[in-house]
Amino acid sequence: MTRIATAALLAASLFAAPAFAAMKPGDAAPDFTATATLGGQEFSFSLASALKKGPVVLYFFPKAFTTGCTAEAHDFAEAAASYTAAGATLIGMSADDIGTLHKFSLQECGSKFPVAADPDLKVIKAYDSALIRVGSIGIADRISYVIAGNGKIAFAYSDRNPDKHVENTLAAVRALSKK
Repeated sequence: MTRIATAALLAASLFAAPAFAAMKPGDAAPDFTATATLGGQEFSFSLASALKKGPVVLYFFPKAFTTGCTAEAHDFAEAAASYTAAGATLIGMSADDIGTLHKFSLQECGSKFPVAADPDLKVIKAYDSALIRVGSIGIADRISYVIAGNGKIAFAYSDRNPDKHVENTLAAVRALSKK
């Protein structure tokens, strides 16, 4: 497949109608460890370790530095302190390589929360969040999960429009803290 055809398929998929998260509240969240970056500093993110501190907001995004993903990263960065205040850990994940995500973390996430690399789509597939795979190119769909401290999906939201992911996941985290 040519680069132009691949780019056209990617663009068409990003502007399609809202999708539906395949994982549902009550499902066990697949455990994972992934290479992540925060402010350009690489580290190993462990879901199991993060869950010991409270809920985790795991949001998947298609491609760093694209218009929607940049807007979504800015929104999550603006709300990062609110997630922390509610006792939640926030992390974004895409199929981008860690080098790209170092830059994205610094420039678009404002070094406010980590982003993890999943170029082999192992975690993305485990969370039923793969959007497309064309040859060696794969991307995540725009899906946000709130994972409760017990390791179960508490909330799932899927919409290719990034506008409501922060609002909806933050409300879900706050509802968890009231229980």
